[in-house]
Order: sequence, then C-alpha cells, then structure tokens
Amino acid sequence: MWNYTETVMEHYRNPRNVGSIDDADAVGEAGSLSCGDMLKLYLKVDKNGIITDAKFQTFGCGSAVASSSILTEMVIGKHIDDAKKITNKQIAEALGGLPPEKMHCSVMGHEALEAAIADYYGLEIPVHSEEEIVCRCFDVTKSFLEDEIKNNNLKTIEDVINYTKAGGGCGRCKGKIKEILEENLKKQQETQLTKTQMIIKVNNVIEKHISAELRKDGGDIELIDVDGNKIKVKLTGRCQACNRSQITLTHFVEATLKQHINDEIEIIQV
Repeated sequence: MWNYTETVMEHYRNPRNVGSIDDADAVGEAGSLSCGDMLKLYLKVDKNGIITDAKFQTFGCGSAVASSSILTEMVIGKHIDDAKKITNKQIAEALGGLPPEKMHCSVMGHEALEAAIADYYGLEIPVHSEEEIVCRCFDVTKSFLEDEIKNNNLKTIEDVINYTKAGGGCGRCKGKIKEILEENLKKQQETQLTKTQMIIKVNNVIEKHISAELRKDGGDIELIDVDGNKIKVKLTGRCQACNRSQITLTHFVEATLKQHINDEIEIIQV
C-alpha cells in the first residue's frame, strides 16, 4: 500500500477545476486509455498572456486526479510563458511528494501542459515514427525517455518504469532502456569532464590576469563554482566591502574572462 500525503488525498477527494472549457484558447492531452491514465487540459488565456482559467478531465488513479487538480491551481494566474517552466518535479512537490511508483502521474500533467502551450502557439506536436518508439506497450519514444532520464536524474530501469511506465508491460524493451540509461551516464561523465576543464581554465585566468591586480588594492577573488558559462565568484579583502565591487566584477573580472575564454561568460557574485 502506498503512502499518500494529506495534500494528495485532499485533491483526490475534492479535485479543483474539473471539467472542460468550451471556448478554450489551448487544449493539451497526455497519456492514453490503453495505458490506464489519460489527461485533457483546457486553458483560457487573456490578451496579456495570463492564464485566467484551467480545467481538466482525467481517467486514472487517485494520483492522476490529484496531479491534474494541483496543476490547474499552479497555472491559473501565471503568464503562459511562466507556466511553461513548470516541471513534473514541481507538480509532485506541490502535492507534498508522490510515491515513486506514481511519479508518472506528475509527468503526464507536465506533458499535457506542454501540449496545451504548443496548441496555444499553434505548434504541431511531433508525430513519432515506429523506429523511435522504445516501449510499444505504452507508446514511449526514445526522445521522451532521454528527456525524463536527464530531467529527473533517473538511474535504474525501476526509476524509468515509475516515471514513464516504459518497461512496465511485457518487459521486452528493458534492454533498450538500459542502453539509453548507459548513454545518458556517459554524457553526464563527459559533461563533468568539460566542467572540470572549465574550472581549471577559469582558475588559470584568475591567477594570471585578475588576482594580481586586485591584490594591489588589498582585495582578491575566489572561484566558487562553474555552471556552463556562468562563473560564480566571491570577492574578498577590501574588494568585498568596496562600493564599486559590481563595476569591478563587470568591467574587469567578467571582461577579462570573456577575453581569454569566450564572450558568453557571465559573472555571478555569491
């Protein structure tokens, strides 16, 4: 028996915004009756892009109802571009969490939202070829699996089943799922190596071209982290309390790193 939070139970017993919108500005669907879960999401959007109403119709378990219900509350009042940023993790977190075996319900909510936003902007949902489908029991594509594995940091086949249902039917696709998991792990390792190389490169520029100048005025700089082209640093010594510290960061530190590394560098003070 799964343990559900009080929030999940409340939204299951008293779901919000159930129904349809006849003159909806956007409609999105996710799941299928053959999978056992299906969601249809309706959005009403005003001339400023604000979602003024949202309703849903769902066929599925209590977690599917609760995820759909909380999603409508999350999007109402948001600009549609901000609603686009909502992730399945945030849907689950808004419910106080979901059992691992039910995380696919939050994923279904996220899919329906993406489909509705695509509908609002007049974008076509890609039609996948038979070759792209990994799990035929639940009609799950490779690109969808790759996105969910990356976004939710899935590590095992059991994780994939819980989040996407892929592999939870006949099981014939488990070998392919394992290959995709291994490919993702390899990509993560390559990214980590690139980050390590970036840290070394940034440190070299700081030591050779930046720190020496800052030390002349009793200050210095410390590298905290590197996230792609976002460089997180901390000013120390006199630079830390200087009222011109932001100018130093932008016009000296950032400019120097851009000159020696690339033009996309962005300095963030922590």
